[in-house]
Amino acid sequence: MRLLGLILIGLGAIVLAYQGFTYVTHETIVDAGPVKISADRERTVWVPPVIGGVAVIAGVALILSARRGDT
Repeated sequence: MRLLGLILIGLGAIVLAYQGFTYVTHETIVDAGPVKISADRERTVWVPPVIGGVAVIAGVALILSARRGDT
């Protein structure tokens, strides 16, 4: 459980720091015989900071519950 807690804390911290990610897609705009026009479009996926906060809190709770079980 400690490992899962650490993973949740790490992922939650990353989400809080970056709050999303960007990627590029290659789209064909016109494809009329020998004429092909394409464009690279940049897309952004926004991740709400609440998700990162919940992940950090859940990770801390898992670590604390694992610690109580050891004693």
